[in-house]
Amino acid sequence: MDTAPAGRDPGPGASPPDLHAVPMVALNYGVRRRLGLYLNPRAAAAADWTALAEELGCEYLEIRRLEARPDPTAALLEDWQCRCPGGATVGRLLDLLRRLGRHDVLLDLADSVEEDCKKYLQRKKEQADQPLQVPAVDSSVPKTSELMGITTRDDPYGNGTEMFDAFICYCQKDLQFVQEMIRELEQTEFKLKLCVFDRDVLPGTCVWSISGELIERRCRRMVVVISDDYLESDECDFQTKFALSLSPGARLKRLIPVKCKTMKNEFPSILRFITICDYTNPCTKKWFWMRLAKSLMLP
Repeated sequence: MDTAPAGRDPGPGASPPDLHAVPMVALNYGVRRRLGLYLNPRAAAAADWTALAEELGCEYLEIRRLEARPDPTAALLEDWQCRCPGGATVGRLLDLLRRLGRHDVLLDLADSVEEDCKKYLQRKKEQADQPLQVPAVDSSVPKTSELMGITTRDDPYGNGTEMFDAFICYCQKDLQFVQEMIRELEQTEFKLKLCVFDRDVLPGTCVWSISGELIERRCRRMVVVISDDYLESDECDFQTKFALSLSPGARLKRLIPVKCKTMKNEFPSILRFITICDYTNPCTKKWFWMRLAKSLMLP
């Protein structure tokens, strides 16, 4: 089966990406928004988002629930990613759109889909290509060219790497809340060690490579500080999706969402299936730091 986007000619000698091997997290906001512009309107002449939902196995009550969402197509895709982390691929989505006869969507989004997928695969390739050991005559200590010394307490010669209890995913406008988190979790009886990018990470290295290394190899958990500003951050979006890909369905309790402010926008649908710590609820605020600390201390 052809895995290149319909209507797109990769050209002679070109090798298009295998889109059935690319997870849905590769598709960024722009493609999802334009897909919603096509599928959200209910039209008798063309298959809409409800037809796609049925193809994805959604039942009547699930579709009714999604109807209440401002962007049901986006909510449907997020639900699909959560239910089928291994089967929710870009290639599968394109196959279903082709089956539904939405060739107009495939033709319009072909370039953008391919660009998103290539960027995703390039990021994965860069992470995979990080050398495990740099040959050296005077040392047998494994070193990496880029990630050998990335935090303030790393040994610059690769003899020791700094480890953390939790990576803190936050945007700059929520830094004051993060500073309070440092006081409550590091400087109290909990004695936790947090990885705070602005404090602990040295400048001068690719932010995407550093984030992946810290989340996957250096930190046991990740705390996501949720606010309206978080929703606008590409960096936070990447870090959250990367952590979720390491722990589909939150089976390892790897990711902990924290709501730090009252929000005007809707809570991120990709996180709504995970229990949260709500700092904005006055009735539970006295238990907030204890609950968060205990969840970070789990083995």
